[in-house]
Amino acid sequence: MDYEVGYGKPPRHTRFKQGEASANPRGRPRKNLAASLVEGLNKKVVVTENGRRRKIAVREAITSQLINKSATADLRAIKMLLDLIKDAEKQAGAVPAPQSPRPSPRRTRRSSRC
Repeated sequence: MDYEVGYGKPPRHTRFKQGEASANPRGRPRKNLAASLVEGLNKKVVVTENGRRRKIAVREAITSQLINKSATADLRAIKMLLDLIKDAEKQAGAVPAPQSPRPSPRRTRRSSRC
């Protein structure tokens, strides 16, 4: 042997051959943005409410903060909260989509004279 064999340098006869299929052809799977967002929003954080500590999900903490800011007349928070409410109602199907008013059919009086 005219080359060094050791850590990170396996013997040539055991190495992958050029053009040979890999043992893991698609590589490590990556998380997409939506999965990362959901995972982050479901993490638990410790909050103190009324002098008591409790663990809640990040999404709950965010919504409670948004509601509290809206209650103090923060206009940006109010707008965001109303938009979230509209989206939630639309997804739940609670409120039918607003329809444009249809003009009533015109009725004409026909004279009785023929």
